[in-house]
Formats: sequence, C-alpha cells, structure tokens
Amino acid sequence: MLSQLSLLQQRPTVRASIVAAALFLLAWSGLLFGVWRRGQKLTLEIVPRRQHYLQACQQGAVILYWGYYWREVYHAWPLIAAQLLVAYGFDSLLSWTHRRTFVLGFGPFPIIFSINLFLWFKDDWFYLQFAMIALGFLAKEFLRWTRDGVNTHIFNPSSFPLAVASALLLIANASQTTWGSEVAQTQFYPPQMYLAIFLFAMPGQYLFGVTSMTMSAVVTTYVFSAVYYAATGSYYFSDSHVPIAVFLGMHLLFTDPATSPRTDLGRIVYGLLYGLTTCLLYSVLIRAGMPGFYDKLLQVPLLNLSAKLLDQLAPALRSLGEGGRSPVLPRIDPSAWGLPSVASAKEGRALVSRRRHLAYIGVWAVAFVAMSASGYLGDKHPGQWLPFWQKACAANARGACEDLYFLQDGYCEDGSGWACNELGILLAGHYDNRRRAAMEFERACGLRFSAGCDNTSAITQGDMFRRAAPTVADYPFILRGSKGPFRDLEPAQLNARACVQGWPGTCGTH
Repeated sequence: MLSQLSLLQQRPTVRASIVAAALFLLAWSGLLFGVWRRGQKLTLEIVPRRQHYLQACQQGAVILYWGYYWREVYHAWPLIAAQLLVAYGFDSLLSWTHRRTFVLGFGPFPIIFSINLFLWFKDDWFYLQFAMIALGFLAKEFLRWTRDGVNTHIFNPSSFPLAVASALLLIANASQTTWGSEVAQTQFYPPQMYLAIFLFAMPGQYLFGVTSMTMSAVVTTYVFSAVYYAATGSYYFSDSHVPIAVFLGMHLLFTDPATSPRTDLGRIVYGLLYGLTTCLLYSVLIRAGMPGFYDKLLQVPLLNLSAKLLDQLAPALRSLGEGGRSPVLPRIDPSAWGLPSVASAKEGRALVSRRRHLAYIGVWAVAFVAMSASGYLGDKHPGQWLPFWQKACAANARGACEDLYFLQDGYCEDGSGWACNELGILLAGHYDNRRRAAMEFERACGLRFSAGCDNTSAITQGDMFRRAAPTVADYPFILRGSKGPFRDLEPAQLNARACVQGWPGTCGTH
C-alpha cells in the first residue's frame, strides 16, 4: 500500500524496493504457514518493554524537532513507515523460524528511529536501508553470549548495521550514495539543539542509569577539543567542541543498557573510550580524505564487545585493595563513593538505584550547563563564523585554511558571489591552484560580484587580486554559520548579525 502513495510516484527505485520487501516477507510467511499446518506450534508473546517505548519516544522527539527545521525528514515519513513494517515483519518471521516464538513489543521502533537518525541511503540505493534492518535483526538473533547467567545479544541492533554499512561505504568509496553528511549537518539547524537532546534523553538517563556513559563521553570529547584549541589556535571539530551528531550519538546510540557495561566504573570507562575513539576516527577519516561523519558509528560494535571486560574492572580493583597491594586503586570505583552500589543493596534496591542515578544526573547537569555557558557547546560557537577562520588561516593555525576552504566553498555553492571570490583568492594564494581559482572568479562574476570580474583578468595578467566587502545579497549565506538558511531579514538585522560574528566594519553601521 505504501508503494502506491502519490508521494512516491516519481521515485521508482523506492517503490520497487518496498514492493520487493513486501513480496519477500509474503513468501516467507507462506513457508511458515506450511510449518504451522504440519502441526508445529508457533507462539506469540506480547511484552511491551519500557526501555523500548521510552527510547522510541526520545528518538521520535528528536526526529520531530529536527524535521521542523529540515523538512526532508518529514518528507521521508513513508520511507520510515515502510522500514518499521519491514522490521516487524522480518523480526517476527525470523523469530518464528528460529525459535518458534515471537515477542511482540516496541523493539523495532528504537532500532528504525536510531538508524534513520544517523544514515539514510538515497533513492537509487534505498533497498540497502532494508538490508541494514535485516542485518541488525540477524545480529540480534544469532550473535549472542551469556552475561550474568542470561543469554543476550552482543551488539546493539541499530549500531551494528550502521557500523557495518559505514565500513563498507568507506571501503567502496561510496559515501555519495547516502545522505549521511547532510543528516549530520542539518541536525544543528534547530535552535538550542544541544539543550533539546539533553532534555529528551533525561528520562532514559534516570530510569536506566546510563548518565555516566553519556557524561564521560561528552566531557572527554570536550576536554580533548579544548586542549587542541589551546595548543593550536584552531578548532578540532570546526564548529563545536562536540559536534551535534556526535552529541546525539552519545545520548541515544551507544548507551543501550542491554549491550553496554553494567557497573559504574565500566560505564564511565566505556564512555571515555567512545569519546577518545570518536576524536581519533575523525582525524583518521579527514586525513584520509574521507567523510568525517562516520566517526561516531564505526567503533560501537567493538565497544559492545568490551562490555564484559569493562565490568571486570571494579572487581579487579577491589581485589587489589583487599590484598593490601594498593589501597588507592579501589577508590577509583564510583560504587565506593558515598552511596551504596546497586549490586550491594539487598533492601531498597530500587530506591538506592534511583538515588545513584539522580546523583549522576546532577553532576552531568552541572557539567552540561558549564560547557554550554562557555560558548563552546551550543549555537554560538566561534568556529561557525568565517571571520574566525580567516584570522586563523592568516596566522597559519593548524588546519585553519582547510576549514576556511570548506566553508567558503559551501557558501559559494549556495550562491554567494563574495564567497566565490574569496575562495578564488585562497586557491590562488595558499593552494597555488590558479586554474581552479580562475573558475571561482568566473563564478563570482556570474553572481554579479564585481571584484570577481576584476580578478578574472588579474589572474591572467599577474596583478594583485581585489577584495571587496560582502553585500547584503551575500549575508543570508555567509552569516548562517552551521545553521539552516534564514530569509526575510531586514538589512539592519543582517548587519547586526554580522557585527556579532566579528565582520569588519559592520558594528555601528546601518
């Protein structure tokens, strides 16, 4: 039925993918019907688990808020609905085929929402979205181990297919088949998105005790970025100490309580490792000329594999203390700090657990407010604005000219003649690429930026290049920073924005 929607009339590959998935599930259902007719019992259990519907609500809130400012999200609702239906169909048929029992609940919702918060395939490759879903449920069904006497899945069923797909896309150099870069960028479009994610994630932080993971991951990444800036004069992640998509992953991707450590110390180290590996992967990917948005996806399955090992840290520290070999090391275990741990509480276990969760949330809230107040985590990070990168590039700060290039190139593509002219000057001077510079000057001239027209002649005659101040027509592009396009602002309002961002000659003018 979804394939027949008028919204999909001009998207033949999407329609064909949905029809193919439906036929595949129908054929599988026919095979299972034959099994049932031969007398084998297939059972259905209805178990709505709290962690599933709460995660779905949190992720759904992020999707709705994000989609209001990037309408491609709302336009994709038939595709998300199709993925949900395929997920329920595949999960039920796989469970009945393998175990003859299917547990019906809200489990597919957080899996589908999580996948769609981080990676979309474009129309011509949309069928690969269904392949990711199938891989996630196959991993959940067959890749299992025993933890605390319970047989459970090893990998997060959304992060595992995301990591596998990311690795394959990098190997095949096929990132252009996805909307991954646009997804990561547009999640910063809504105002106060960091605060929104922080608040949306709060109920899960409290009920499932995963605050320590999120807090240690965010703080680790923030401190790394701050040290990098102090050492180099440039920003590691360009427009934030913790990119918005990474911040989202630290709240709603790697924090699955079923596939992460269960001890306080294990969860803190788990978050620390996620933060450090995110920074490392970003550097490796960028240096290799690959998209950096995979930095939050590739490492999660490896961290899932480390969960049991990390849970052994606290007992190991306690044994060292009991042996008298190191009286200091056991104090590293947070379960020894004031409040009794959940594991040691026999009476009032739930109450003790809530107190510990509230304590962690209190510390995390203070840390989040402090980072937000610094200006380096939120909507006003200086790395969003071109004047910072112009000064940093002129001072030869590490990586600053590369960041300036990407910003100017993006604004030039959007339609700013000033950005095209500045890009041409940067290419001719810093990169000594006069052929490409000539193309950018011609594009600036075509956008009626007079300095670009002068520079098309200057580059062939060896004259000095001409610079000019941006016009009011350029401001809607170059003043947006990492946010979405804005329109219908008066010249005085645009000038006020330019003044706040540090554009020369804009303060005190009208």
